[in-house]
Amino acid sequence: MLFKSPRGTKDILPQESGIWLKVEEKARSVFSLFAYEEIRTPIIEESKLFSRSLGDLTDIVQKQMFLINKETDTFVLRPEATASIVRSYVENTLYNVPAVSKFYYMGPMFRAERPQKGRLRQFHHIGCEAIGSYSPYLDAEAIALASRIISSLGITGHQIIVNTLGCLNDKKSFALNLREKLLPQKKSFCEDCQSRMAKNVFRVLDCKNKQCKDIILAMNLGVSHICQECRKHFDDVRIGLDLFGVSYEVNPLLVRGLDYYTRTVFEITHKDLGSQDALGAGGRYDNLVEELGGPARGAVGFALGVERLLLAGGGAIARDGEGQSPDCYIIPLGDEAFKACLKVLQFLRDSGINTDIDYLEGSLKSKMRRADKSQAGFCLILGDNELAKGTAVLKNMRASTQEEVNLTQLVEKIKVYKPKDGIKSC
Repeated sequence: MLFKSPRGTKDILPQESGIWLKVEEKARSVFSLFAYEEIRTPIIEESKLFSRSLGDLTDIVQKQMFLINKETDTFVLRPEATASIVRSYVENTLYNVPAVSKFYYMGPMFRAERPQKGRLRQFHHIGCEAIGSYSPYLDAEAIALASRIISSLGITGHQIIVNTLGCLNDKKSFALNLREKLLPQKKSFCEDCQSRMAKNVFRVLDCKNKQCKDIILAMNLGVSHICQECRKHFDDVRIGLDLFGVSYEVNPLLVRGLDYYTRTVFEITHKDLGSQDALGAGGRYDNLVEELGGPARGAVGFALGVERLLLAGGGAIARDGEGQSPDCYIIPLGDEAFKACLKVLQFLRDSGINTDIDYLEGSLKSKMRRADKSQAGFCLILGDNELAKGTAVLKNMRASTQEEVNLTQLVEKIKVYKPKDGIKSC
């Protein structure tokens, strides 16, 4: 073997792509219900976009970005999509539209981190951003939307955790207070947390190390740093969730590792994913549009990890999203029959019937094995004898029955057994 896929990346093979398409199809359907429209941004962006939006001291900017240096410009493979979408929103002056802009996206993201189950260097996000409102009920709707996508995939047992970080002033106050409480016990924390205390103290609350988690839990950190206005906002988020019928729990220790988050943050977890248990996460970011050169605009969004969704609901999704097999598989027997079959192939496809043809040499038995392996609903066999009569043998692969039919009746015959929108009758 000369080449392998880069470590931390994965080929999505044809037998898997049907499942991926099903996930995307379900998500698109739900986004449409919530009046979101698709946006597509470049995979590469200026590196400064992410250091400005995510924060210079975040793990992503410090050690997880794939950099592309071209002379004086430095680009990066996008590690997340929110900053890109806000950049596009500002660059294309979409804020001039007097309404909430609702975008959804799907695509690959890239982070240079240690690959493990549920965590790859190239991974895929499905997510959305709603820009232009400070309403707490928009936060609740975003959480309800994320939950509905997950449920639409047949995934059960997921848990929604919510919290509020407060406004920028609240975050500054909490950071000072938290650092003050943590420093006396600094040596009891892991090396990463000791480093975070100086750089990005909120990330200490996100540590997966058991000893660190136990120390944090014992501190009984509350929400005393949250101002009255932000408390009211969070109360209304919870009212909205109740009205949407969304089950959730509040965890005052929940934080997000990106600097742009303010007020509402949330995470959706699943017990079957082990230590990397997050299906997705999101929150509100009321200062990011202005930070990237636009007017002051409230915004909220989330991202779901496709690989995580497949791990949590692979069985249910797989049953509903198996790869598409052809409706009809054509077996030509002989050169002249092959030429005739090409016309039949084109006719069936023009009639909306998913059709494939056997291009390989071999006996009828070997060709039938390939037809069976294709999982086609029907097999059409055409040799010199059938060609002379203008007929073909049509075999129903599910019922193991066959009949000789006139070529002009093929579409009608297949349609009888397998109704399909868009099929024309002869």
